[in-house]
Amino acid sequence: MRINWEYIKLAFLSVSIVALYGFADQRNQRKMVEKVTVKFVGENNLYLTEDAVNKLLIQNYGPLENRPKEQLVLNTIEEVILSNDMVKNAQVYLTVNGELVSKIVQRKPIGRIEGVSKFYLDDQGKRMPLSRYHSARVPIITGKITGKTLEDAYVILDYINNDDFLRKNIIGIHIEEEGKYQLKFRMENFVVNLGGVDNLNLKFKNFMAFYAKAAKDNSLEDYATVSLEFNNQVVCTKI
Repeated sequence: MRINWEYIKLAFLSVSIVALYGFADQRNQRKMVEKVTVKFVGENNLYLTEDAVNKLLIQNYGPLENRPKEQLVLNTIEEVILSNDMVKNAQVYLTVNGELVSKIVQRKPIGRIEGVSKFYLDDQGKRMPLSRYHSARVPIITGKITGKTLEDAYVILDYINNDDFLRKNIIGIHIEEEGKYQLKFRMENFVVNLGGVDNLNLKFKNFMAFYAKAAKDNSLEDYATVSLEFNNQVVCTKI
């Protein structure tokens, strides 16, 4: 019987590779966490600090440095970080050098509600608590706060944030009632009666045409109210 040495060599090599891999993996799991790093991704990371994240982790796990890597469950650590109201997304991983890294995306407020309860509205239309570390410079929302009016306020804010002029100049939204929203501008004395959130593109297009003409005529200070509620027209009331 002829022995096929090539098959034997291949089998021996395969077993050796599996054994080495298992040994390396076991050795890697026994390594300690050398360093804990918190990285904030994106801009305007003002509402949560690295110290606050580290305290959150210590409260739930105790000190993580010098902890065996095999004791860590990364998905669970991610869930703990995501439990913080200021966190939009989190990714936790271990490097080959034993560094535990937490990459965090913070939530972004686009409006601030001033009522019986005070909180932010974030860029996904969800309620976001105020931060102890930073106060966002965003439009103030006042008036009759309900689930529906907040949904409408989010639609208005989302439109505003996609226009450079409106984002820089609108500082407030007042809710008279559902379907009746007023806008307050930074430099102008007049109030803009927006009406509902229907046809926002047309309403703001008409407003921009009015604003450009009034600015050219130096007559912006003559108006008390500017109404966009009526179909395809701007109705103004002078002081």
